[in-house]
Amino acid sequence: MGTRDAINNIIHLIGGADNISKAWHCMTRLRFSLVDENKIDQTAIKKIPGVLGAQIQSDQFQIIIGPQVNTWYEQLTNVLGSSPEQTADASQKKTRKSLVSMFMDTVSGVFGPIVPAIAGAGMIKGLLAGLIALKMVSAKSDTVIVIDLIASGVFYFLPFFLAISAARIFKTNEYLAAAVAACLMYPSLIEAAKLLASHSPNAVDAFYFLNVVPISVFNYASSVIPVIFSVLALSYIHRWVDKFMPDVLKTVFTPTLTLFLSALVALVVIGPLGIYLGKALAWFIEGLFGVSASFAGLVVGAIRPVAILTGMHHAMTPIALQNFTDRGYDMLMPMMFMANMAIAGATFAIWKQSKSREERAVVLPAAISALLGITEPALFGVLTRYKKAFIAATVASSIASAFIAFFGVRLYGYILSSIFSLPAYIGPYFVFALMGVALALVLSFTLTTLLVREKA
Repeated sequence: MGTRDAINNIIHLIGGADNISKAWHCMTRLRFSLVDENKIDQTAIKKIPGVLGAQIQSDQFQIIIGPQVNTWYEQLTNVLGSSPEQTADASQKKTRKSLVSMFMDTVSGVFGPIVPAIAGAGMIKGLLAGLIALKMVSAKSDTVIVIDLIASGVFYFLPFFLAISAARIFKTNEYLAAAVAACLMYPSLIEAAKLLASHSPNAVDAFYFLNVVPISVFNYASSVIPVIFSVLALSYIHRWVDKFMPDVLKTVFTPTLTLFLSALVALVVIGPLGIYLGKALAWFIEGLFGVSASFAGLVVGAIRPVAILTGMHHAMTPIALQNFTDRGYDMLMPMMFMANMAIAGATFAIWKQSKSREERAVVLPAAISALLGITEPALFGVLTRYKKAFIAATVASSIASAFIAFFGVRLYGYILSSIFSLPAYIGPYFVFALMGVALALVLSFTLTTLLVREKA
């Protein structure tokens, strides 16, 4: 069965194109918001060749594909005849979602499409850090400058990526969203924030619109929370303006008034609140580490495999990115790394025990994929069928995360949690990161071998 045939079957088994209100994808899953979830035939969908699993989570129907998800999504777009992100009918009525479901839907929807960009840039950044640490290149060379601008550009201008992605989720104009992000990223604001941070005598902490309304000075480069909520506000403002604007004036004055009001709301209210909220989230995580770094690692490591399995793992990404922005480092992503290695170790153990050639042909690529940072094939294709192996991976993830947290292992830039990420850890924490990886792999492999006695 080809990919197009598989997509046609999926559309049929989820109730047809009319039952799809929205569709998008992350790095490994097709994600659907459906009109009526009762029309889904999950059992039949799971039997489609190439489908690793399917589930309903946080009011989304998720189909796990693996690294080929982009190819499947392109076929989905071709079959539906338009971008499935735009096929929603405003008249469709759905059950009101919980705040948690709405949050997870939004986070996964916003970050999913841009993960390849930030993961690719993060990998380059990590490799560059490794080359510099090994003194293979000079930190002041032109080569490093060029590589760094390639790697850092995505993160510096992250608000633009988020604005476009969020606009698709909130069903508003993508270019107006980018324009709002541009207001937050304008040089006069960023330069003022840099002066304030350097305690320059010429620094100001706010600009005053009409000499009355304060616009606080912040550097929104690489920020996450402010731009997402600003685009959410834009979506409501745009609809409100368009509703009351006379038809003859809509072409010119709807975008004009929308941009003006949205930019002011972003600069005066949402931007500062988003910055403070991001700081509060980071302070909470830091407080958890302040109580006990090992306990924090134990908890985060234990919930990470379950979070990936339920599709809730994206919730940690904004916190990690905000930590990079505010503190220059993050301790969550090394724990994500440990979880991936634990999942890989457990999957390799299943592969070693498997006798069937067909089984080994499925399990080995999943194990290698987990080693490279993509764990869904291992989780959905292997570990969900071997519950004790999943438990072994969770235990190993928790212990390895507690171990590296005890020694303060941290990252200084976003990078995909892959075995190839190790060069990014070169420095004072490298030996502990290396030991953590070995602990996660060996412990999960050993526990799985002991617990899973049935041979495939």
